[in-house]
Amino acid sequence: MNYLYLILPVVIFLLLGIRIVRPTHRGLIERLGKYKKLANPGFHWIIPVIDRLFLVNVTEQMVDAEPQEIITNDNLNASVDAQVYFRVKSDEESVKGSIYNVNNYNWQIVNLARTTLRNIIGTLTLKSANSERGKINSGLYKTLHEETKNWGIEIVRTELKEIDPPRDVQDTMNKVVKAENEKIAAIDSATAAETVADGVKRAKIKEAEGYKQSKILHAEGEAEAIKLVNEAADKYFIGNAQLLRKLEALEASLGNNAKIVIPTGSDLVNIIGEMAGIVPLERKQK
Repeated sequence: MNYLYLILPVVIFLLLGIRIVRPTHRGLIERLGKYKKLANPGFHWIIPVIDRLFLVNVTEQMVDAEPQEIITNDNLNASVDAQVYFRVKSDEESVKGSIYNVNNYNWQIVNLARTTLRNIIGTLTLKSANSERGKINSGLYKTLHEETKNWGIEIVRTELKEIDPPRDVQDTMNKVVKAENEKIAAIDSATAAETVADGVKRAKIKEAEGYKQSKILHAEGEAEAIKLVNEAADKYFIGNAQLLRKLEALEASLGNNAKIVIPTGSDLVNIIGEMAGIVPLERKQK
């Protein structure tokens, strides 16, 4: 029974010294206030009261720089917010640096990011600040990377979350953008209407040219037909045949009670006279 009283305190003492380090962390073991060694993931035993274990998260972390009012170069207030992604490097010197070289690195990163944003955006106009987010991110990343080298920290990336102007300025900017969009839409509409009008105009011209060409071809065809008729008449209706054709035409005209004026001395008058028993004018003179 006496042995139990001796063993129990020893067991409790041993249990109090057990420490487990997860893979997401690294540990620093101090003995009587002095750095002793790095505690990697796994089981560790420290001397209670004499030794202390400080855990450091080595996974990627994010801190929000929190919204702040910044005066731009054109004297406008803008609400600016950014996020910083970082991680403590897992080697021994970096873990030591995150504990011994900086006091509360999360808080330090936030304030350094806020100060850097004020310095960068203060040299830009509100319009350029909105259009040059990449430049602002690059400047913020570069400054944080340089300033945190001795902290054992790696800045992974920075993200400019928002740059919001005051409400009245934002309303004015929205109206300007709306007016520009309406202007572009009006220009596009006018251009489209002009294109349609040009198309209609070209179609009308083509139609007129086609009508003109068809008239020319029709007239040429009629002229050619008349020419062929005359040539056929001269060729086939020779002498009395021609007179016979004229009589047929005269007969058709008289049948319609039409008045025909025939020049004197023509063969047609002589033929009609012979048919009526009258001596032709030329024979009478002989």
